[in-house]
Amino acid sequence: MRHELVFTEAAAPPRLATRSVDLPRPGTGEVLVRVQATSVNPIDAKRATGYGRRLLGLKGAARFPLVLGNDVAGVVESFGAGVNRFALGQRVYGLLGTGRAGGAHASHVVVPQDFLLPAPDHADPTALAALPYSFTTMWLALRSTGISPGNARGARVLINGANGGLGRLAMQVLLPWGSRITAICGKGQRRAGLELGAEVAVEHGPTCIPSLPADFDVVLNFANWDDDALLASRLGPRAMGQATTVHPLLTNFDRLGWLGGAWASRRDRSRIRAIVASRAPQARYAWTIFKPDREALEALAEGVRARRLSLLVGVAVPFDNAIAAFDHVSAGKPGRAVLLP
Repeated sequence: MRHELVFTEAAAPPRLATRSVDLPRPGTGEVLVRVQATSVNPIDAKRATGYGRRLLGLKGAARFPLVLGNDVAGVVESFGAGVNRFALGQRVYGLLGTGRAGGAHASHVVVPQDFLLPAPDHADPTALAALPYSFTTMWLALRSTGISPGNARGARVLINGANGGLGRLAMQVLLPWGSRITAICGKGQRRAGLELGAEVAVEHGPTCIPSLPADFDVVLNFANWDDDALLASRLGPRAMGQATTVHPLLTNFDRLGWLGGAWASRRDRSRIRAIVASRAPQARYAWTIFKPDREALEALAEGVRARRLSLLVGVAVPFDNAIAAFDHVSAGKPGRAVLLP
C-alpha cells in the first residue's frame, strides 16, 4: 500500500489527513521509489491554502484532496520497461513535476527515470531531499540571465534573499565560477551572508537597494516581488540580465481571473522589462517558473558528488507531525523542512 499525506481542502492553517491507496505501478521509463525523505518547500505551504489554483488547475494540480511535494530521496523498489539507469535497491534522489499525477508527500512515488539521480554513498536522504526542487528553480533562474561558467568570472551578481535556500545555492554555484557577490540578507543575517562568501552583504530595508552601486552584471530576486523595480535599477550598462522567482503570475490569476490576470501579468512584466532595458539594452529579464530540467539535475549531481552543495535542514518530522514542517516553512524559520514517511 501507498501511504500519502493529503490536504483535504484549501485552508490556513492546513487541514491534513493521511490515507492509504493501492501501490502505483511504474510505466515505461518510470521508477517506483520507496520514499525515505521528502521536503516541504514554500510553494507547498502556499498551495495548501489554495494559492495558484486557477493556473495550476490547468495541469490537474489544484483539486483537493491534494498531495503536495516535489522532492524525493529513497530506494528503487521496481521499474518499468526501458529503465536502464537504476537497479533494484539502489538509493536515489530527484523530483516530480507539478501535475495531476500527484506529489511526493507519500511513502511511494513513481518518477520518470530522467528526473532521478543516483545517491552518493556519503549522502543522507534527509539532506538530499532538501535539494532538487530548490536547486532546479535556482538553476533555471541563473540560466535565464545568461550567466554561465564561461562568463561568470569577475561578474558582479546581486542576490536578493541571499540567506534563503535559493540564495545559498546560487552562492554555492557562483563562487566557484569566480563571481563577485553582493548579498541582500534578512534582518540580522548580514554576518551570515559574509560567512557564505559574499563580497558585500547588507540587511534588507527601505534604503538598502538604492544605496547599492548601479553596476551589477546579474540580478537574482529570490525574496520579494516589490523589490524587483529597484533591483533592476542597479544593473550596469553591460548587464547580462535579471531573473525573479517571486513574480506575481499565480497571484494575479487567482485574484483577477483569466483576463484580468493575463493583463496584470503582462503589465507587471513589461514594467520591469522596460527598466531593465533602460539600464542595459542587451540584458535579459525573466520570470522563473519551476519545471523538471535534466541539465539542472546533472549540475546538482556534480555538486553533490563533490560535496559543494548543501542546505541546512531545520526540522525533519514524520507524517503524523507534518503540521510542524508546514508551520516551520510558513513562519520563515531558518533551514529546510523535511518529512519522513
